Amino acid sequence: MALTVAPEEPPKTGRRSERQEAWEAREQQALIPPPPVVITPCDPWPRPYYFEDGLRKVHPYHFTYNTHCKERWRGRELLEIFRSEFRDRPLEYYKDAIETGNLRVNGQIVTPSMPIQNGQTISHTLHRHEPPCTAEPIGILHEDNDLIVINKPAGIPVHPAGRYNYNSLVEIMRADRGYLWNPMPCNRLDRLTSGIMFIGKHAKAAEAMGVQLKTRTVKKEYVARVIGEFPEEDVVCEQPILQISPKLGLNRVRADGKESRTIFKRLAYYPGRPQKGSMVEEERSGREVERDGKMAWKGQEGYSIVRCLPLTGRTHQLRVHLQFLGHPIANDPIYCNQRVFGHDLGKGDASADADEDIITRLSRMGKSEVAEALAYHEEMVEEYNKKKAEKMTGKVCDTCQTPLYSDPGVHELGIYLHAKRYECAEGKWAYETKLPKWALPPEGEEGPTKTKKDTDPAELADEIEKLGIGEKVPIMKDGEKKAGALGCARMRSLQ
Repeated sequence: MALTVAPEEPPKTGRRSERQEAWEAREQQALIPPPPVVITPCDPWPRPYYFEDGLRKVHPYHFTYNTHCKERWRGRELLEIFRSEFRDRPLEYYKDAIETGNLRVNGQIVTPSMPIQNGQTISHTLHRHEPPCTAEPIGILHEDNDLIVINKPAGIPVHPAGRYNYNSLVEIMRADRGYLWNPMPCNRLDRLTSGIMFIGKHAKAAEAMGVQLKTRTVKKEYVARVIGEFPEEDVVCEQPILQISPKLGLNRVRADGKESRTIFKRLAYYPGRPQKGSMVEEERSGREVERDGKMAWKGQEGYSIVRCLPLTGRTHQLRVHLQFLGHPIANDPIYCNQRVFGHDLGKGDASADADEDIITRLSRMGKSEVAEALAYHEEMVEEYNKKKAEKMTGKVCDTCQTPLYSDPGVHELGIYLHAKRYECAEGKWAYETKLPKWALPPEGEEGPTKTKKDTDPAELADEIEKLGIGEKVPIMKDGEKKAGALGCARMRSLQ
């Protein structure tokens, strides 16, 4: 229960005194409502989209971020808070924003040295530049009065977050169906991941499907493109997964992690080099070839298309298990990042010894560099930064003087991970997409263009459960590795 300070009683005299007048003045001042907090100055409708070079773009617009005083901010000066915690812009920008009133406290213009107190609201109005995303349409697999089943393109976040607002799945769908329409996602895919999602048309339907998806009554199948030649045998990985950095969203195999289980089955292997433009391989110079020859993972020729059946639903489960097996997703900016995990890319590593170093390296790179990755070691970081610098157009925004960049490359829009099939275990419904383009045979080579019923991992999972194959192998301590498939069971195909 909140404490309320009782007002001081006025003097009980028949004659007005200075004390009584002062009390009345304080009382009158207390009744004045606080100034209104700055709100978003515009909510453009229709949304300011335009399309160019295969990308969905958003015309810049003014937007106000409102945030309540956090406990760690109490007593600290306003400018100091932005200097230490909002480092995406230079200090001079924040000084100017405070002086011009674009940065306010409780709706009032203040000084840079003003100490922030509990209960205050900081409002920052800026000219917002959203990153572009793919112009690929959101595919509709099924729609009824309760649900829409969609095929989400890679590179689109589900909800507004960070730099993304109107270029988010819910806002794009709202723009297509009407301002008052409220899409309710029942499951979530990472921004970089594509595939099946369920959107509720009303709260009851969204809740019902959300509950079903969280249980083990839904069979899920993903497809991934990984480094090297994945084993022909079916692989069951049962390594527990622990989140070692909530801030960075980093997860790793750990003996004290949550129970995790995934079945992997190779669909195809292509021994040639990955296609030009992938984050793992581009056209390399002679110096790069010599340099890469010193790295174990670079010696893995070609890539594999792998079907993934998660039997549990841990964050980044497929990405972490594939990394542990030595076959990370080929363009994964975190788990296929040599600068973060070293020359072996974390293969078979279940030790916590290097966690602090990994977190430090990942944090030092910064969110933008991680998201745009290509940085596997210091030399490649240097080369990447040169390419990144070339993306600067040399122009600035006429309104806010923000430097303008050229459009993102294909490698920045998504990773090679796709949610291909969702199926009710009771056989009431099933939804499936085609294989994504990156999973199809490269030009001039033969390979599968769709998955076959007789190799359906959902059926494979049932057989594994019945036969009890794939018992958990304990993780060894002090860096020791279990013989075989690194603590995962391999088995002959059951077909």
